[in-house]
Formats: sequence, structure tokens, C-alpha cells
Amino acid sequence: MTEAIAFDTHRYVKRLIDGGFTERQAETLIDAQVTLLNANLATKGDVARIEERIARIEERIAKVEAGMDALRQETKADIARIEERIAKIEADMDALRQETKAGMDALRQETKASVEIFRQETKASIEAIKSDLLKWLFGAMIAQGGLIVALVKLL
Repeated sequence: MTEAIAFDTHRYVKRLIDGGFTERQAETLIDAQVTLLNANLATKGDVARIEERIARIEERIAKVEAGMDALRQETKADIARIEERIAKIEADMDALRQETKAGMDALRQETKASVEIFRQETKASIEAIKSDLLKWLFGAMIAQGGLIVALVKLL
């Protein structure tokens, strides 16, 4: 507060003297009151400066709020894009699960078919070996019988 309050000190001193104060008392009292008024009262200039500062602060607040609104919108848009990407990834994962399941099911069927073919081939091989073994046994028995008959005749 640099401006002085407009105050008619001379007139006030006269009124105090008329009221019974000495001139020195009146001037001392007026000086103290003027100092007090100047130190504690706001002038129109002070109010105008404060209003200017308030206006600048309000402008800054408005800019900050606008920035925050823009940031909110950007954040919402970013979140929406992320949610879309998550949904796409989840869909891709579901498709991959389905493909994997289908592939595993096909592999199971193929494995079952291969195992069945292997069983049939193994069974056929065992039957062929069994047949060959029986032929060999019968041949060996006939040869053994012939050998026994020949030995009996020799003796």
C-alpha cells in the first residue's frame, strides 16, 4: 500500500483543539491515526491491483482446468484403445485355443487310428509267426518221429 488515504488532518486538528486538546496532543493523535490508517486500510489502487492478480489467477486456473479436461479426454481415448487391444488379444487367444483344441482332437484321432493299425499289423505278424512256428514244430515232430522209427529199425 503505497498511496496515502485522503484525510483532512488540519481540519481534524482544529476540531480536537476546539474539543480541549492542546495543539501538540491533537497533532500527535492525528499523526498516529494517519499512520494507522495508511498502514491498515486498502486504497482503490490496492483493490485494483488485487483484482488484477485475482483475474490473472483465474485465467491460470481456467487454463489448468482446460488442460485437465483435455488430459481427461486423451486418457479416456487411450483407455478405449487399450480396451480394444485387450478385446482383440482375448479374441485371438480364444481362436488359438479353438485351433489348438481342434489340432489336438485331430491328433488324438490320428493316433488312435495309428495305434489300431499297429495293433492289427502286430496281431497279423504274431499270427504269421505262430503259423510258421506250428509248421516248424510239426516238421520237427515228423522228423523226430522218423528218426525214432529209423533208430528202432536199426536196433
